[in-house]
Amino acid sequence: MITLVNVKAGNMAPDFTLPDQNGRPSTLSSFRGSHVVLYFYPKDFSLGCTAQACGFRDAYEDFTNMGAVVIGVSGDTVGAHKKFVEDYLLPFTLLSDRDGEVRKLYGATKGFGLLPGRYTLIIDKEGVVRHVFTSETNMGKHVEEALRVLRELG
Repeated sequence: MITLVNVKAGNMAPDFTLPDQNGRPSTLSSFRGSHVVLYFYPKDFSLGCTAQACGFRDAYEDFTNMGAVVIGVSGDTVGAHKKFVEDYLLPFTLLSDRDGEVRKLYGATKGFGLLPGRYTLIIDKEGVVRHVFTSETNMGKHVEEALRVLRELG
């Protein structure tokens, strides 16, 4: 069992491995050397989550130009992620956290009602969390905050 950590800015990002939308294992520490935009969202194909994913998609070139990778995490299945990526032409990785253990590890659990929360973390090239942002209703602000922090990191 994983203990709730509630990761904050300045903490090392806890490492984890989850399957991506193609069923391949993806480990957070394998992205060291790049900034990571790690975002937790409630559900593929829901209105807010689709808007958020498309916001990250539309700004993807900005993220890659700043040396960042974007990784989305939800409790959806690998198959649902694959369809979500294909339907909305998402150029980034989605990870399947079916049992919610990584979400708990990061403390990204509080949301509205029965749905898990919407959190975005910026992790620097050395694996240190530099910023944590949460908003259940302002999907575009997740993208704006991520870009702002990455610009500050240089």
